[in-house]
Amino acid sequence: MKFGTVGTSWITESFIEAAEKSGKMTLNAVYSRSHENARKMADTYHAPYAYDDLEEMAANEEIEAVYIASPNSHHYEHAKLFLKHKKHVICEKPIFSNTTELEVAYQIAEENGVFLFEAMRNIHSPNAKILKQQVEEAGTLRSAMFHYLQYSSRYDLFLKGERPNIFSPEFSGGVLVDLGVYPISLAVYLFGEPDNVSYHPVMLESGVDGSGTLVMDYDGFVCTILCSKISHSFISSEIHGEDVSLVLDHVAPVNKISLVDRKTKESERLGESLHDNDMIYEIVEFTRIIETNDSEVYRKLVDLSRGVLRITENARKQNNIVFGTEK
Repeated sequence: MKFGTVGTSWITESFIEAAEKSGKMTLNAVYSRSHENARKMADTYHAPYAYDDLEEMAANEEIEAVYIASPNSHHYEHAKLFLKHKKHVICEKPIFSNTTELEVAYQIAEENGVFLFEAMRNIHSPNAKILKQQVEEAGTLRSAMFHYLQYSSRYDLFLKGERPNIFSPEFSGGVLVDLGVYPISLAVYLFGEPDNVSYHPVMLESGVDGSGTLVMDYDGFVCTILCSKISHSFISSEIHGEDVSLVLDHVAPVNKISLVDRKTKESERLGESLHDNDMIYEIVEFTRIIETNDSEVYRKLVDLSRGVLRITENARKQNNIVFGTEK
């Protein structure tokens, strides 16, 4: 499948390299606001087309799919353009700023007979599937604690007075929709949508959250999610059942899983060794869904993205975090 990319950051390069390793997708075109940057990346990865005009790129009939890694606030308009030109769209997380955008985009995808995916890499790995099976067999759950706290070098720029996109409401930034969507997506994948959520952020003067704690209430247990781009964590994530606990080294990706018996304290190591670039798993799954027209699995992914976005939108509303696209 021939694909194009929107954006020339490191995440785009990681996707291109994963696509090449997968053997499922071939880079055909690169877009950047700077034609020089587009041409440079296209030449690096042997793509024939380089664009600084999105409309021109969307009209290219050789392109079958597009990977979008533009700033969060631009995802919606970019996705709509390519969907209307009957291109499958893989949009980097967070897929959109709010659920209104999401529902419109999915409708456009359906009307044009194409697929719209969110590139939420952690839920597509083999270890996520292993973890889900273990959760289903673990018996009664009572609590879970997932986290993604990673100090960002862009926070140093923020402290110097700059306003990187990820710390700007105008670009739909903030930690919850950046790092937070990884543990949230894992929770929704494993447990479904919660009955209630309560978000307690550490706000920055720019109007977005730099750190925060999200409490997700389920019937009989609570999942607590910690996320931060202004501090760092060195502890594991855990799921606590009445009989066993599951210990995860990380939520994106889950590299190691330990199943610990409450009574004996014995630990069993689970999980597979993953590719260095774990984006390969989502690429293989997305292309499989397209090639086989697997509407059942696709609908599950749509529901997962919808659920994650409902949670982050609710959490933002609780704290008056308003994005530029919503003003």
